[in-house]
Amino acid sequence: MEFEKSIKDLDKKIEELRKIEREGKVDMGAEISALARKGEELRQQTYSDLSAWQVVQLMRHPERPHALDYVERLFTDYYEVHGDRSMSDDKAIIQGFGRLDGIPMGVLGTQKGRDTKENLIRNFGMAQPDGYRKACASCASARNSSCRC
Repeated sequence: MEFEKSIKDLDKKIEELRKIEREGKVDMGAEISALARKGEELRQQTYSDLSAWQVVQLMRHPERPHALDYVERLFTDYYEVHGDRSMSDDKAIIQGFGRLDGIPMGVLGTQKGRDTKENLIRNFGMAQPDGYRKACASCASARNSSCRC
């Protein structure tokens, strides 16, 4: 993103200094840590004052993590459940069970694809009626009552 250019330039300078230090030419520890502090301040300043359009750009970023990325990093023993108990499975909605710090939990989220083929399979992250039934069934079973969502 254009508003991240100064951050990327600073990160590039830090990497160059690290490369020089690795090659054993000069000790650059003080300069690297000073630039790293400056970079952190610049990040906080940049991301705390984003316009509405910049927020939209970040949300649409192609490398932004998706629901399954979070699931695989946060949960252990994750088991994905498929189908809505009525008709079919909506690939745009992920549902499953896993453990977060040893505590069993249910997981529900929307999933987009990373490329055109996967986006077509996942319907670009847009749920169909089957997906809403799948989410509703998850909600109802968690409350052990009829779903009111």
